Amino acid sequence: MINLFMALSVLAYIFAACLSARHFIHMFQLNSYKPRVQAKWLFSHASTYMVVHLIVLVIAVVLSVISENSLIPLLLSAILILLIALPDIPKGNDKVPLKYTARVKRLILTLAILYIIPIILLWLIPMKISVPLMALWIFLVPWMVLLANLINRPMELAINQHYINDAKRILADCPNLTVIGITGSFGKTSVKYFLDSLLSVKYNVLKTPGNFNTPLGVVKTIRGSLRATHDLFLCEMGAKNVGDIKEICDIVHPTHGVITSVGEMHLESFGSIENVKKTKFELADAVKGKGMLFLNMDNENIQSAAPNYEHISYGIDDRSGYYVTDLSISEKGSEFTVHAPSGRSCEYRTPLIGRHNVVNICGAIAVANSLGITLEELKAPVRKLESVPHRLQLINKGDYTVIDDAYNSNPSGARAALEALSMTDGMKILVTPGMIELGSRQYELNKEFGTEAAVVCDFVALVGSAQTKPIHDGLTEAGYPEDKIFVAESLSEAMRAVYSLTTDGKRKIILLENDLPDNY
Repeated sequence: MINLFMALSVLAYIFAACLSARHFIHMFQLNSYKPRVQAKWLFSHASTYMVVHLIVLVIAVVLSVISENSLIPLLLSAILILLIALPDIPKGNDKVPLKYTARVKRLILTLAILYIIPIILLWLIPMKISVPLMALWIFLVPWMVLLANLINRPMELAINQHYINDAKRILADCPNLTVIGITGSFGKTSVKYFLDSLLSVKYNVLKTPGNFNTPLGVVKTIRGSLRATHDLFLCEMGAKNVGDIKEICDIVHPTHGVITSVGEMHLESFGSIENVKKTKFELADAVKGKGMLFLNMDNENIQSAAPNYEHISYGIDDRSGYYVTDLSISEKGSEFTVHAPSGRSCEYRTPLIGRHNVVNICGAIAVANSLGITLEELKAPVRKLESVPHRLQLINKGDYTVIDDAYNSNPSGARAALEALSMTDGMKILVTPGMIELGSRQYELNKEFGTEAAVVCDFVALVGSAQTKPIHDGLTEAGYPEDKIFVAESLSEAMRAVYSLTTDGKRKIILLENDLPDNY
């Protein structure tokens, strides 16, 4: 009977350890396998887990000390651990599911070895000691993930370097390849997709797919997709820390570069806007003296750094390079004229909406035209451009229209989205959980967002009462009617409230601004 109880307890321990480990490995993956970022996340998001498991640990220790029957603390601890672990059973509703990559599998193997230790000790040491040890090991799961990563670090670095060297070899075998680096606080993915469509008129183009904008994402694209027949490689470059862009540039050695924006994004990791600017211009340093640098000169932070570099400018307000005039935006799309430094101009139509979409298209036209494609040849591909998913994506459904701008919102992007919403004809509705990763300015910038929304919106649905309090404060301070604000705890609840609104015959125009990842 004792062996049966021990076996059941061990099974409960293994089950709980697996569920908890899976959850924290998933969060570690979402935090880009950055130990410091994960540790910071744990302190701010894992308090409930730690407190509950600490209580179980204390119970296990106390019962092991006072109980004469060793099975009582064993069984009670196992039952408590099992009950606490049940909510971590995967429900299949993760926005970004855990990807069982080779790295994750190696991490799981190392963790499994660490978690076998208490099971072995259960038969080698007194149960009064082994029971609290099992409870302690479950309590330490979040930190054990980081320990396993530390143990694996030398191996991971060696594997990563092998992949990087292989990618460099492949690039060296394509001497005629032109690499165009694209970075920015926002707009880089849109410009990449627009460039792919425009440049494909004349060239065989490869682009980094989706959000493959990290060093290993770029390396994976090169190793898996780059062929000698490609003329151009569009390399999106993302960053959350100083030096991230340089790391990618040192791999691909870009010929030309595009900087779409410098703004208040990822301030939590960058620390300051100056560090953001410094990092984005690591691309400019990489192409300096050997290729063309395209800068969005409507962006103030880019303007301040631009005099240090020879560049080709683009924008709407700035008229020094490629620029837009006669801009007309409606819920059906945008019409505008692009003027080139040569003095030539051309009228364009696109189904895309929003001022910053037009700026991004202008940037793509500037690059394509500079690489030998005439403005007239670009009319058809511009007309066929499609919205990048979740970036001011226009979706018409029945009696309402959704402007899906749910990807990774930031102050400038949110402002541009509100501007796009203001240009539509109908009942203007905002649905948002607010903006994140803004460091010490998070409250201030979200409050400003609320103040700006008060001017444009007929109704505002906030997702998450705690997260959206700054926006609520901004709306209230601007005198926005309280009965036009709905606070929900989930997106589905917010959308139900929006769908139930009466509009007196007006079409609902619903702006979805941001969608928080699973680790928030």
